Amino acid sequence: MFAPVWSALCYNYKAIPNGRDDRRSRGFAQYSGKPTRYFVKIRPEHLQFIQTEKPGTPPPSKSLVFGHTFTNHMLTIPWSSLEGWGTPKIEPYGPLSLEPSSTVLHYAQTIFEGMKAYRDEHGKVTLFRPDMNMKRMNSSAARVSLPTFDSDALLQLIKKLIHIERDWIPREPGHSLYIRPTMIGTQKFIGIAPPSEALLFVICSPVGPYYPDGFKPIALYATTEYIRAAPGGTGAYKLGANYAPAVMPQKQVAKLGYAQNLWLHGPEHYLTEVGTMNMFVVLKKGDTIELVTPPLDGMILPGVTRDSLLSLARDHISGTYKIPKLPEHFIVSERPITMKEVQEAEASGNLVELFGSGTAAIISPVNRIGYLGKDIHVPTGEDGMGPISRPIWTELVGRQMGTIPSDWSVPVTA
Repeated sequence: MFAPVWSALCYNYKAIPNGRDDRRSRGFAQYSGKPTRYFVKIRPEHLQFIQTEKPGTPPPSKSLVFGHTFTNHMLTIPWSSLEGWGTPKIEPYGPLSLEPSSTVLHYAQTIFEGMKAYRDEHGKVTLFRPDMNMKRMNSSAARVSLPTFDSDALLQLIKKLIHIERDWIPREPGHSLYIRPTMIGTQKFIGIAPPSEALLFVICSPVGPYYPDGFKPIALYATTEYIRAAPGGTGAYKLGANYAPAVMPQKQVAKLGYAQNLWLHGPEHYLTEVGTMNMFVVLKKGDTIELVTPPLDGMILPGVTRDSLLSLARDHISGTYKIPKLPEHFIVSERPITMKEVQEAEASGNLVELFGSGTAAIISPVNRIGYLGKDIHVPTGEDGMGPISRPIWTELVGRQMGTIPSDWSVPVTA
């Protein structure tokens, strides 16, 4: 009785005539757009700030290694099924206290997001499309029966945390403050059920450019032994459980001289993702260039960078906004693409470029793919990028860094 009653109280599932939840019957949960708890929502006005007594100082920007340095404070918000969201606190960064029986430690009840705060040349601090991260995090929470939340309320608190830690945002071009919102199940219970307690926390890490010395195209291994996701699974969600199984296959391909796995699906070997990134293939078809990315079919993570690249490309094609140096005529396709098609494109000289996209690297160019014992060679430009990726990357980074005005840049204020 516990799990069904808890779900009825906490989740806005869509009712259908036969009384069953359609999303649950398909193993797929979607966020309804409303927070799960009706008792107490996240209340930014109740924020408590506990200042650290041992503040650290930001290290030199040149010494930054991605994900190794953290700021002085973090945001924490507890949740329980009886009381809803508790008092939000910005407190000193430090260890979390968890019971050994906490559900996150046994059943991987954890979700997370990755977003960045940027400082422009005038010192203004902005977030890039944070509404998309909040929407995706709520979707991930619903999928694993963690509590959803008011996106605007959490974003307001994240902005306050960034404002407090603003001195940790590097001023050098290409640098940023990486923001990691995370939610975990904390109930003391060894059993499979929606947790009655959870913790939402946010930490920050100053980071430099992914390629500090210029773009370095990477080699991929198209694995036919392991998969990242399957239909009806959790590939479209940012769950901790999706990432740990990818570590061992990556270690294996690293020994073969490849940087990442190219994840395939099905006997036709459809391309899905690159490592932890979305992926794009550029093909030449006669006088036409086609920018291809796999569709959001439930196995693909709906990346913020992916969506941004597609939006910019389509705006350019439609004439809504022209991107300098980007070819005038090409098409954008969200469609399935197989390794056979990539092989044939290389053999005919019609493979133009291939790259991954994500928050960390923005764009990661690829120069070869190991597949069934042979290497497929991918063209790259003098700087490592191609004729489609380079202009779009320049446009996107300009919007992130504030050199190109954009509604996607959301100011961070106290």
